[in-house]
Amino acid sequence: MTDKKYLNNLRVPTIENPLRILTSACLIGTMCGWEGGHYSKLEILNLSKCKNVKIIPFCPEDYSYGTPREISDIHGGEGIDVLNGNAKVITESGIDWTDGMINSSLKMLDIAKKEKVELAILMDISAACGSQVIYDGNRKSENPIYQIGMGVCAAQLHKNGFKVISQRDFESLEILYSKIIKN
Repeated sequence: MTDKKYLNNLRVPTIENPLRILTSACLIGTMCGWEGGHYSKLEILNLSKCKNVKIIPFCPEDYSYGTPREISDIHGGEGIDVLNGNAKVITESGIDWTDGMINSSLKMLDIAKKEKVELAILMDISAACGSQVIYDGNRKSENPIYQIGMGVCAAQLHKNGFKVISQRDFESLEILYSKIIKN
């Protein structure tokens, strides 16, 4: 089932039974970005104000490394490759954060299962949360390269059957909003 089809088939949430959405904590204003800031987007903030939506925020990188922290990127593949032992998560100074990122992905998965999450909206391009695009190697290089793919935590969720979309997938967000404002 495609993400759009999945979103179109989502139930209409109620106040008594809100739609449970896992989101990157930085998207709702939590100061957990690598430099200590946040990346809140109006669309996500609006969702958090809906009474028929339950937002479950989590920052996998803050969980394992605290804030502020170095920037890390995936080297040698994408998130699923990291989970399969075929790629690594390396900081800009060369420290291997692979194990910590995998542990964070397992924590995020645990939260998703316990909360019975119906959708995850994650921060794209992140080595942890990227759902559509991530960097191929170090983003601070002279010519950073983007690649289609998921970060480690997004890949862990996807691998375990959770639907993951980007905070900038406006078409998907529009479908989601249509479900939420029906009630």
